[in-house]
Amino acid sequence: MSTAMNFSSKSFKPRPPDKGAFPLDHFGECSAFKERFMECLRDSGYESGACRQRAMAYLECRMERQLMANEPLEKLGFKDLIDEKSEAKPEKL
Repeated sequence: MSTAMNFSSKSFKPRPPDKGAFPLDHFGECSAFKERFMECLRDSGYESGACRQRAMAYLECRMERQLMANEPLEKLGFKDLIDEKSEAKPEKL
């Protein structure tokens, strides 16, 4: 019977996912940001929407230290917070 499968015709090359896989913060470079975020979550009854500013600061820290890929914050869901920041800055004459 010739039902043998030929696995050698294609080779599987594993690759990491596009998002969600990033180096751990072994040296605690962003642990202060993480702790502030976690404290906010506990204080708000784990309502993540109340802690978005701190989440954004934590992700900025990780990107600055190459602990995750640089992404525009707009793509990470913080467009409204960025717009608020730019509106709050006084215009330079």
